[in-house]
Amino acid sequence: MNSSPFAPDAPWRVDCSRLATLAERPARDWTIDIVDETGSTNADLMEQLRASRRDGTPSPIVRVAYSQTAGRGRRGRAWLAEPGNALLMSVGCVLRRPIEGLSGLSLAIGTAVLDALAHLPLTPSARPALKWPNDVLLDDGKLAGILIETAWNTPEATAVVIGIGMNLHGAEQLAAQVDDANRLAAQSTPAAAPATLARAWPDANLTDTLAALLNALDSALPRFEADGFRPFRQRWLDAHAWAGREVALFDQGMEVTRGIASGVDEGGQLLIDAPEGPRAVTTGELTLRLAKERP
Repeated sequence: MNSSPFAPDAPWRVDCSRLATLAERPARDWTIDIVDETGSTNADLMEQLRASRRDGTPSPIVRVAYSQTAGRGRRGRAWLAEPGNALLMSVGCVLRRPIEGLSGLSLAIGTAVLDALAHLPLTPSARPALKWPNDVLLDDGKLAGILIETAWNTPEATAVVIGIGMNLHGAEQLAAQVDDANRLAAQSTPAAAPATLARAWPDANLTDTLAALLNALDSALPRFEADGFRPFRQRWLDAHAWAGREVALFDQGMEVTRGIASGVDEGGQLLIDAPEGPRAVTTGELTLRLAKERP
């Protein structure tokens, strides 16, 4: 018996035949590479895109790994997952937009993740939502994170890598790992409590989840390329987890301001009604948390 976590007959592996049926156009037209383990799917595609030609608009390329040894989220945070418990994927593509035209892309991808979830058999009581700028929540816990990087750009186009990590199973193990990471970091803005898709879909599996995400991205990427964040804005606002709540912004663990989260503008900037007046916040290196009462 093969006890390796990457046993070829492991039941959690992606069923490529089923994937081809569920994700019809992406599975037919996109390059989809599924590997047991890698350092980082984003890093793999960044290297591949940097070596690519800068003319034309090739079809998207997808990299899926059952395990990452150097997976990361925003601000270099580690992404923790055991084989089969999370969908770890990246999509590399060339968008016919200059780099300054990518504002709001992570938010648009967040709405695409919500669209994917809407096509999965979640329980009716499940509450998926979005947290600015790149988290997908489920019942207030972090279900998925999005990391976008640019490989190259010209005045007419930008090569981007869109990384998505989504927790499917292993909630208790994840919670323990996050607690350990927070204790080791001893930071003022600890990582958010995790959530898993199995909370709302006990039979959550990689194949159906990947197919739903590919289909949603197949729709979202051309829309963003054509019109930017604007057509996604209302969808994002409708799913804004912290709308109307007091939030605090941190820069390297230090609170810089707090106020009421009122939404996002057409460029994806967070709008806050702060004591010093309305403020529009770009993603940058700032961290957003729900405000706690002052001592």
